[in-house]
Amino acid sequence: MKTKIDIDTRTFVRFWLVIVALVLAAALLYKAQTALIIIGVSIFLALALNAPVAYIAKKLPGKSRVGATAIAYVAVVVIIGAILTLVVPAVIQQSAKVAQTIPAVVTSATHSWEGVRDFVEQYNLQGQLDTAIVSIQESASSWAGNVGQNVVAGIGSIFSGIAALILVLVLTFLMLIEGPEWLKRIWRLYKDEKKMQKHRRVANRIYGVVSGYVMGQLTVSTIGATAAGLFVFILSFIFPEVDANLAMPTAAITFILSLIPMFGATIGGVLIAILLALNSIPAAIIYAIFFVVYQQVENNLIAPHIQAKRIDLTALMILGAVTIGLYMFGVIGGIIAIPIAGTVRILIEEFLESRRHEDEKTKARHAKAVEADVVATTRKN
Repeated sequence: MKTKIDIDTRTFVRFWLVIVALVLAAALLYKAQTALIIIGVSIFLALALNAPVAYIAKKLPGKSRVGATAIAYVAVVVIIGAILTLVVPAVIQQSAKVAQTIPAVVTSATHSWEGVRDFVEQYNLQGQLDTAIVSIQESASSWAGNVGQNVVAGIGSIFSGIAALILVLVLTFLMLIEGPEWLKRIWRLYKDEKKMQKHRRVANRIYGVVSGYVMGQLTVSTIGATAAGLFVFILSFIFPEVDANLAMPTAAITFILSLIPMFGATIGGVLIAILLALNSIPAAIIYAIFFVVYQQVENNLIAPHIQAKRIDLTALMILGAVTIGLYMFGVIGGIIAIPIAGTVRILIEEFLESRRHEDEKTKARHAKAVEADVVATTRKN
């Protein structure tokens, strides 16, 4: 049996206008993704720094928000400058040490090549080897031809990154200064006091989740970085090949990568183990053992104690959020994925709670209507 559905022209046009509008909105969001990422990171940093700025503002004589923000910014810049001052020389020294070992590596490779050449001659593999060498040479020529283009693109990326960083810092500064006033203006727009209080409560919950997670993650990363740096410093006394200056780069790498939830710390541990292996294989093995043991302590004791009840997400939800964040926005997406997931959880909970209240009100009204009908019927009888 066929069913015929009649659709008037106006409904048909509206439907396609909605589809076109959604497509255009998606295209605009895609084109503006870099700007949206910059704004999102600025909001994230503003939420993270709001508590320290508010605390400093209360202690200042004039309770100046601008002065408190400036002090917080200067403190952050000083800390970053101190870290770079301690880390960069150690990295340069380590790079020079690796460069000094290259001749020995080349000599060892040459001796190994003698054995390979005998093997090739014995089994008549010279033709296949020549073909492989020609292929490598062609690939190298192609790569060399694009060196200039790659260098220009790399310089452009560096300047773009610097420009984005400046924008983030400026936007964060302005958000910290003007944020409270903008919130007051938004709350004054509400005509319904009850709805305003409800939305304000949701906003405070979201702020608590984001700021709590940020401070907790910074604390966990700081503890991990301190432990890793101290352990490498101790290794420098046990193994003379390990330079004590590696402690600061170790702490910096651990701190930055530990900000990425779930597997950031693992990546940092692997990088540091490789760095130590260039100096001493036994030291790298011992550090790897230390890292595995410390991760168990951090995952089962330190992190749960610090982050308890701040996010309230399951392991599956956290892993899913981090994966989506990493693949969509890179390292920054991985860092901000969990607080965003926590925010989404709060919004969903509030929506479901609101729906539940509406259903209860509807049932109550229906029950009252039924009761009124019964009373009216009884009176008639």
